[in-house]
Order: sequence, then structure tokens, then C-alpha cells
Amino acid sequence: MASTQLQHARAGTVTPAMKRVAARENRDPEFVREQVAEGQAVVPANRNHDSLDPMVIGREFATKVNANIGNSETTSDLTEELEKLHTAVHYGADTVMDLSTGSNLDEIREANVAYSPVPIGTVPIYEAVKRVDSPEDITRDLLLDIIEKQAEQGVDYMTIHAGVLMEHLPLTDGRKTGIVSRGGSILAQWMEEHGEQNPLYVAFEDICDIFAEHDVTFSLGDGLRPGCLADAGDDAQFAELDTLGELTRTAWDHGVQVMVEGPGHVPMDQIAENVERQREVCDGAPFYVLGPLVTDVAPGYDHITSAIGATEAGRAGAAMLCYVTPKEHLGLPDREDVREGLAAYRIAAHAADVANDLPGARDWDDALSEARYEFDWARQFDLALDPERARSYHDQTLPGDNYKEARFCSMCGVEFCSMRIDQDAREADGEMETIESATDLDASPAADANLPPVGAHDTDRVPDEIEIGGVTFTPESAHGDD
Repeated sequence: MASTQLQHARAGTVTPAMKRVAARENRDPEFVREQVAEGQAVVPANRNHDSLDPMVIGREFATKVNANIGNSETTSDLTEELEKLHTAVHYGADTVMDLSTGSNLDEIREANVAYSPVPIGTVPIYEAVKRVDSPEDITRDLLLDIIEKQAEQGVDYMTIHAGVLMEHLPLTDGRKTGIVSRGGSILAQWMEEHGEQNPLYVAFEDICDIFAEHDVTFSLGDGLRPGCLADAGDDAQFAELDTLGELTRTAWDHGVQVMVEGPGHVPMDQIAENVERQREVCDGAPFYVLGPLVTDVAPGYDHITSAIGATEAGRAGAAMLCYVTPKEHLGLPDREDVREGLAAYRIAAHAADVANDLPGARDWDDALSEARYEFDWARQFDLALDPERARSYHDQTLPGDNYKEARFCSMCGVEFCSMRIDQDAREADGEMETIESATDLDASPAADANLPPVGAHDTDRVPDEIEIGGVTFTPESAHGDD
């Protein structure tokens, strides 16, 4: 009988996926195995995801970033979704969630799994809603059928909102924004209509059996997460968290890996407290947070408001950060929104790793700083989180090749460039010594996630072409230009 990564780890087996993860994290494979065995880390790796380059999510490893993509009923088709997938992977997403709610759900999911070297996540209840006339018509059997189908298609992790219980619903009555999770609101409507307990909670052990068969990882959904600062830390949020702790232990009993999703909108001063509470309630299962947003006043800039909170969450021990794009609360993200969201969250994740003193995490910063001081523009661009953006901004005002060797940029000009002035002073006979570069990134102990370039996933197993709905796609035709 096939075993999950968790079952292998408990049996003392270091799997090929764990070995690959260890290489990417610059850690001992045995340490990876121990973390997985203890439930402190997960390696989402569905046996049916042939193109996967395995990765690990856990607070002892580099902070990871998830990118949400997906179509809606009115926006985006298969080609656009594959372009967004490619953009997400190119700009450093460690996992991608397909949150499609429009048409051609199976085709989009299959294409994403086929072309993605990173784990793919889904929210099965979205498809359930599309399969019925009204959410109240959803049945336990339908949910299990959809979950099993998506597992067979190769989905690596699924958001399951099994922690929203009937007894929790009255706790949301005093909120400003009610239930803001799509999955949570759908299940609340179903329970109100039927007067019965959450079908995902009732069928949870059946779901565990499906997940164990295909080695799918739980991402236990936070269906009652706060949707504004005023609702943060209320009884509804924490009642659901207590249930998620119970479900975590049940999944572990079935040999299934678990991570737990978290808020949401949380004031800055409450973020660390939220992370610590999750760790205690869920016995250290990896925490996967959306943001959190630290203010509600900036529609159009929520990639910034949330990245501030994400940095603090990562510093406090959150293992994966779910990005927010500038379109959050306003519209469906496009390719450029995906790029902007990932830039903000790669910064947040890296800043958290530097703050947590992960081995070698700051070496990247030091190497770029040295290139900046030396006016080595080419190396500075190459080391940038987004090299294309850095080069483009520089060339808007100083486009000529001769300016790639200049000892100034257009911000200060020649006369007021402080680093040129400092260099000249050090080169003169005086008290200050000349500064020499010292950082060797090739020798850095940092994890891949904390070294340039971002998006350096192994794509050797990604197919040259796939056929979906009678149409042949290749990486070039699907991805467009970077």
C-alpha cells in the first residue's frame, strides 16, 4: 500500500521528495524527515503531479509564498490562466492556488497541474457550487466525489473549510463584515438552510482516506477569519481555530499532512499573538496566513498593507504567506497584478527570514549592497528581486550603455552621489580604509528561496506540450512573454 510523506517520515524513511527539499533548503535530509514526522512541516506532493519540484513548508525552513490565480464567470480563459501560472512561477511563487470559479474548471486545473513545477492547491467547494443550482443543493457525496476527482488530477493540497460549525455561526452576529471567506459563507448558508452540521466536518475522516490514498495535504481553511480590523480576534475566529486543532490531530491519525490557514485582517500589535495561539492550539502544524492586512483604508494598495502584516507574521513563525495583489477587494488579478503581489510578498518572506536569522539569509542583501557601492550596475540588476523592473527603472532616465559604468544615478547625479564622495575620500590618503566586497553567494548556506534568482524551480519534468479540450498547448504558447 502506498504511503504518504508523513507515513514514510514516521517510519524513518527519507523519501526522494525529502532529499530534494533538503538540497533546496541546504539542510540535512534527516532534519527534513524529522520535521515532517512531527507534523511541524509539510511536503505537498501528490503522487499524480508528475511535473512537481518538491518544496517544504514549515517554520524551521525559509518562509514560503503562495500565489492565488484563477478565473471568474466573467473574466479569464485557459490561456490567460496558464499565463498567470507562468508569471507566478517566474516571479518566485512557491505554491499556486487555482481559485477558479468560472467555466472549464477541469481543463484549467489539469493544465495547471501539468505545467506547474510548484505545488497546486484548490478549494473544492467552489466546484461544488458550480455543479448545483443553489449552494443548499450541495451534498456530502458530491463534495467527496469532487475531492476525489481533484486528488486524482494531481492537486497537491486542498483548502477544506471543515472547522466552521453550526454553533459558531451566532458568534459572527456582531461583526462589521460578517463571514468574508467564500467557503465559509457557502457552508454557513448550507447549515442555515438544512439545520445540520457542516458536511465537510461530518465527512472529515472520509476526506482523510482520500487524501491518504493520493498524498494530498490538508490546508485547513479559516472560514470565519476576520474581514476587517474590528472583527480580528473575536470569539468566532478562535472557536473555529479550536476546531482546526481537533481536525489537525484527526488528519495526523490518518497519516495525512496538515497546514492551517489564518487571518485575514489583523492589527499589527495582534499578529504575533495570533501566530503563537495557532501554534499552541494546532500542536505546531505549519501556519499559512493571508496577509494579514494591518489597515482597511487602502483599496488598490492592499499588496502593501498586507505585506506589512505578512512580514510580522513570518517573523513570528508563520510558515507560508498567501500573497495579496493590488486588486484585492476590487477585481480579478491579471498578470501584472500577480507580479506586483509576488514582489511584495517575496520581500516580506525574505525580510522575515533575515529577521529570524535563517542561515545565510542576509547574504543576498550583502551581495547586492556591495554591487551597489561598487556601481556594478549589471550585477546589481542581476541580484535584484525583479531584475527586469530594476533595469527598466534605471534606464528610464539613463538608458545608454555608458551609464552602466557610471558612478551615479539620476536620483543624486554626479555632484551629490554620497557613495562616490565616500569612495573618493577613502581612496585619498586619510584615516578611512578602502571597502572591499566579501560576500560569496556560491558558498552561502542560504536556502534557494533566499538566493537569486527567484523562481529557480526545476522544470525538467514539465511536458513539452499538452492537449486540453482538443487544443494543444506548449509552454511558449501558453506563457507568452515575461
